[in-house]
Amino acid sequence: MVPLRTKDYKHAHPMKIFLSYYLPHKHLFILDMVCALIICLIDLAFPYVSRLSMRTLLPERQFEAFFHVVVIFAIAYVCKGILYFIVSYWGHLFGVRVEADLRRDLFSHMESLSFSFFDKNRTGVLMSRVTNDLFEITELAHHGPEDLFISTVTLIGAFCIMCTIDWRLALISFSIVPFFLIFTIYQRRRMRRANLKLKAQTAEINAAIESGISGMRTAKAFGNEDAERAKFNGMNGCFVQAKTVYYKTMAVFQGGMEFSTSIMPVLVVGAGGWFIMKGQADYADLIAFMLYVTTFTTPVRKLSNFVEQFMQGSAGFLRFLELMRLDPEITDQPDAVDLGPVEGKVEFDDVSFQYNDQSEVLRHIDLSIQPGEKFAFVGPSGGGKTTLCQLIPRFYDVTDGSVKVDGHDVRRVTQASLRRQIGIVQQEVFLFADSVLENIRYGRPDATDQEVVEAAKRAEIHEDILAMPDGYHSYVGERGVMLSGGQKQRISIARVFLKDPAIVILDEATSALDSVTEAKIQASFDRLCQGRTSIVIAHRLSTIRNADRIAVIDRERVLEQGTHSHLMDLDGEYAALVRAQEKLGN
Repeated sequence: MVPLRTKDYKHAHPMKIFLSYYLPHKHLFILDMVCALIICLIDLAFPYVSRLSMRTLLPERQFEAFFHVVVIFAIAYVCKGILYFIVSYWGHLFGVRVEADLRRDLFSHMESLSFSFFDKNRTGVLMSRVTNDLFEITELAHHGPEDLFISTVTLIGAFCIMCTIDWRLALISFSIVPFFLIFTIYQRRRMRRANLKLKAQTAEINAAIESGISGMRTAKAFGNEDAERAKFNGMNGCFVQAKTVYYKTMAVFQGGMEFSTSIMPVLVVGAGGWFIMKGQADYADLIAFMLYVTTFTTPVRKLSNFVEQFMQGSAGFLRFLELMRLDPEITDQPDAVDLGPVEGKVEFDDVSFQYNDQSEVLRHIDLSIQPGEKFAFVGPSGGGKTTLCQLIPRFYDVTDGSVKVDGHDVRRVTQASLRRQIGIVQQEVFLFADSVLENIRYGRPDATDQEVVEAAKRAEIHEDILAMPDGYHSYVGERGVMLSGGQKQRISIARVFLKDPAIVILDEATSALDSVTEAKIQASFDRLCQGRTSIVIAHRLSTIRNADRIAVIDRERVLEQGTHSHLMDLDGEYAALVRAQEKLGN
């Protein structure tokens, strides 16, 4: 199956999109429907054959034929058990595969979305959409068509057979159906609104749980457990309220369904008894009718369940479409070309930038960084240093002007080829809950174990890794919690060594480390920067005194640039920053 594109999700009808996920697994779906049909036909045949036996076979003493019928139905019910196994196992397997396809496409689409999307959306909310919502879509994908199909066939079949027995009782039995349909349509709207609200609150409570667990250490460190508990309880209360409204709506619906299915046998017994008293029906007809009423109530209950599944599944699917219909803000242009090996020249040509409709972060920046040059950005927090560097790998697009790598506007090349040429070491290192080996290999997934070891040696983390319990196969914990800050930072450096890019961006990579650890890691940084264009965002100015050039950024612009000695001679912003840090002992 060719994955749908974003524009397909935007313009296609939701039902068409939903059914497109059936196509790759249509054989399982057909098998499920055929087995369900046979089960339905067996259930429909039993009351009719029972009536035939009571009216003909037994009164006429055709005992042999009667026992043949019993044996045939015994075999039929053995087959029914086997068919239920197929429906239960293969039907659920079909649903799981649909769910996997939905999750694959949703995760893939989320990967295509820009940084700004993740800036605005909480991790827990997104997790809820990838897990809870998709599970309910799966339940609808599997049980929905099956329940609807079985119910429709059973109701139509039962009505037709009941009409051949006694059309008056058949009409009385089905007189409840119009009320059932009107009640269902009315309640469906209320349940849909309640379910959408519930899903939103479920996503929020998941986000609160994720945030609470992730920040547990911080909460304990500040003694803010009570405040976090109160915050969580408030969110939990909103969730309970949403659940209360939903279950109240569902209870009204279920109560109405229970009344509809329970009143039907009463009507049939009352009317059938009256007809028997008048000599217009016999006991065999009434027994057969009662069996059909039982058969009839089962699909009504299935329809009741289907409405609930439809509400939950359709609400989940609408939330799925809401994400799938989002366009990434950063996309490759139709004529974008692959950026081959580069020398590493970076140019900012009259660059201005602002986040959405906010005030400008950068204004008319003109800079040229030469291949192999070590260029440092300094300045107060919030001055735009990190934002400027994030424009190079095109995490964000400039508002005006252009960023160029080796003369190529970064908007004219593919994102994948551009980012292959850039390595980034950030202040907050993200490590996956995996082994040290796989975390380093993340820099180049096809690297051999020996290449990983060589990268670790160059990052001066090799000896630390060998001292770990399982060496390179040691588990680093969630976000690398089992490692020290220095070890995590050197693993991130090893990743970049393994990637071997032409341009390296060091975004305040040592600001969170103590001076002793920073001194140990500085040698790794110096080795990493050799022969590459190195762009350093520095917090401690002592670490960039040997940079080829230093630029001071503040108030959305470049205030001054030059070597350390030149800027000190200017006695401007840079010199003031140096003196301030020297007073603080940094």
